Amino acid sequence: MRIFAFVERDIRKFIRNPIAILSSMLLPMVYLLIIGNSFQGSLKHLPLAVVDQDHGPYADRMIDRLRSIETGPDTVRLVYLPDSTAAEEGVREGKFKGAVVIPPDFSKNIDRGTAPQVGLILDNTEAVAAAALQQSLSEAFNALKVDALSVRSDPRVPQMYTIELYRKIDYDASLVPGAVIMAIFMGTMITGAFNLVMDRFLGVHEAYLSTPLTKIDMILGILISGVLVTTLIALMVLGAGIWMTQVPVAGGAVSFLAVLLVIILTAMGLLSMMCALLARVDHPRIVGLLGGFLNVIFFFPSGAVYPVESFPGWLRAFSKVNPETYSVHAMKSVLFKGAEWRAVQGDIAFLVGFTLVMLALSVKTFKRDL
Repeated sequence: MRIFAFVERDIRKFIRNPIAILSSMLLPMVYLLIIGNSFQGSLKHLPLAVVDQDHGPYADRMIDRLRSIETGPDTVRLVYLPDSTAAEEGVREGKFKGAVVIPPDFSKNIDRGTAPQVGLILDNTEAVAAAALQQSLSEAFNALKVDALSVRSDPRVPQMYTIELYRKIDYDASLVPGAVIMAIFMGTMITGAFNLVMDRFLGVHEAYLSTPLTKIDMILGILISGVLVTTLIALMVLGAGIWMTQVPVAGGAVSFLAVLLVIILTAMGLLSMMCALLARVDHPRIVGLLGGFLNVIFFFPSGAVYPVESFPGWLRAFSKVNPETYSVHAMKSVLFKGAEWRAVQGDIAFLVGFTLVMLALSVKTFKRDL
């Protein structure tokens, strides 16, 4: 009977904790929903620029084949551009995963019996998306028939000439930015607001009330210490990731400073968000539940392991307000492409805005009392 008394006590404690009950039921369903829609097998909706410099009959037929990929397996989303320079620039800036360039005299070369070539400019820093584009377009080109001659004997069948803009990045190396972002998130969970919750839980928080510290002083102190620790953790993970995968890093000191800026802004934004969410929490169990939930919500839709373009519409919409999406994009652009400022200025601007909004919410929700 004494054993059952102990069992009854634990059951009563569980029933009286609605957060634990809701988490036990909702979190597995949310995980299934997010992770299930973040890895959907074949890639879809990959933005592909198309430049038609020929405007001949065979160029039209080639574009029809590309449209069949867009409307059939839905692998690509075609964007038509007037010149190859704009297309290549769009690939470099991350607007497109690749670009197809149909050169001038393409149709005339087919009629003359000269082997025509179609250019494919690839962002090869995202190995999965690049391989999917190359395979789909190769199949489309092979299926393009010229007159009634067989593909083997016909020298006029278009050949795809692939141009990789950057050094080859293996799949495991492409995960390094995602590992850094996850390290930043984990750093925010063991510093910052978590320490404040532990202080409340242990009763240490009461000592702060007898000091002249304002709530802004306390929040800024939490953020500064959290950013220092989290940045150090992220840099160690970055160095270890580069060493383990032998990833070729583009750029020198400028790239390092850009990566450092992204890490600091991401840490500040996530720490401010955690301060806003945990401003009135007084039990570490809630921190654990919330941390596991937010890790899945933010990490998998960020594009760290799967292209954002292939998510379903509602998840793509969420990725546009997900700070980790912009952190991953900026780090990939700087580390793998040596991107210029204009390629990541949108990411930096979003992270700054997100940090300011979360910081304002932290000050608003924080209570300097018992």
